[in-house]
Amino acid sequence: MVLNCEIPYGAYWSTPFARWQGSFASLHSIEFAAHVAKAELAKRRIDPAGFDYGVLGLSVPQRHAFYGAPWLLGMVGARAAGGPTQMQACATGVRTLLAAAQEIESGMATSALVVNCDRTSNGPHLYYPNPKGVGGTGSAEDWVLENFNCDPLGGHSMLATAENVARRHGYSSAQQHEVVLVREAQYAQALADDSAFLRRFMTLPFEVPTPNFNKVATTLAGDEGVSRSTPEGLAALKPVSPGGSVTFGAQTHPADGNAGIVVATRERARELARDPRIAVRLRGFGLARVELGWMPTATVPAARKALARAGLGIDALAAIKTHNPFALNDLYLAQELGLDWRRFNDYGCSLVWGHPQAPMGTRSIIELIETLALRGGGVGMFTGCAAGDTAMAVVLEVVDG
Repeated sequence: MVLNCEIPYGAYWSTPFARWQGSFASLHSIEFAAHVAKAELAKRRIDPAGFDYGVLGLSVPQRHAFYGAPWLLGMVGARAAGGPTQMQACATGVRTLLAAAQEIESGMATSALVVNCDRTSNGPHLYYPNPKGVGGTGSAEDWVLENFNCDPLGGHSMLATAENVARRHGYSSAQQHEVVLVREAQYAQALADDSAFLRRFMTLPFEVPTPNFNKVATTLAGDEGVSRSTPEGLAALKPVSPGGSVTFGAQTHPADGNAGIVVATRERARELARDPRIAVRLRGFGLARVELGWMPTATVPAARKALARAGLGIDALAAIKTHNPFALNDLYLAQELGLDWRRFNDYGCSLVWGHPQAPMGTRSIIELIETLALRGGGVGMFTGCAAGDTAMAVVLEVVDG
């Protein structure tokens, strides 16, 4: 299946990702995303007034987030466009892309702006009133930390889901650390030639604004807070959970950032593309949920569903990108699909450059597109797990010429 809507080649962007409590920690994530989107659209000579639909994705609420997508679209300059605000944890990037594609496929829109943003830093501390509580007191929640550490259905942490998979399939710390070292080497390719790969979709150096967006607070050369691992350093790490195998070195880190992508009808996509000879076609989406406490395994059924909807087999894929909050995610995906995990994630992945949740999938999809473009075209897939033992995947095709 090939959808009638496309992603205009080059009509997408991402900020660098900054490790939490870093350079983006004081920026309102929605206002920051609008600030970046406005500048990136202007850089591509895309008039925001031309959008007739938009989707905002985020998983960590910010002040005034109630107004969601219409607020962001208004700040960008797309004041005639409306649309939803969506949250599906780490799968939000694929979910919002699907929402835009469905709107255009239905004939309800011709061009959509999809923006995903999150700030795990300085997460909100929420108070829930309860007049019937002891002394009329309510309950409180630390949105980011408490939800990292407790799935309310089972009371377990996300780390526990990784340990479940590691125990069942016998993945050792050494195996997971090998994945980390290969992924960091792949990311080093993105930094070669003055970050030539990243510059295909990222404005570098990146000027970090002050919270009022009136001045430049600092400048980033690229992603901030990326680890540089060594075999000796990883081998010295102990598992986070006693008796487990997952170390701090074998998992990603929370981060902040945002990313945007345009979806349009085929005709409109040619008008907005940086190179109209290159088409980026959406072939299929997949959603899956697995048993409670087995989050990393959900990527496999999601991938299979996306491939089935695309009418393609695994052999058709020229490139694969994954969301790998744990290194063992890639070991499991490769094992179940009969692939070599070393062939995934050219130029980097979330295991290395961090995990700001909603925009993570959007950046991964953008990197997938550029990876395929550098190869002269082909079919690629992104798949990634999300809280609640779910996952989403997308299959797309880059056609050059």
